Amino acid sequence: MPRMIRKTIHLYPYQAEWLKRRAKVLGISQSKVIGRMLNETEQPGISRPCNPSAWQEELAFIRRRAKELPALNKPRTWTREELYEERLGRF
Repeated sequence: MPRMIRKTIHLYPYQAEWLKRRAKVLGISQSKVIGRMLNETEQPGISRPCNPSAWQEELAFIRRRAKELPALNKPRTWTREELYEERLGRF
């Protein structure tokens, strides 16, 4: 891992309070919160899970749930146009 460089920053009081709360919620240092935010600005639109193991558990749940719901495992029997016609017919 590359050597870290110490920096001093100036924050408004509300920013400092937010940073403190965010670090506590994530269970990491305030400097790591700032580092993550800087990394995200380099790659906008890329979302990283805060807890990868929690994401794996969620993905496993979604897959189990998909197997339990029979409607999700069948091909669609309707078309968008049919739905539009049916709904327009109501009015």
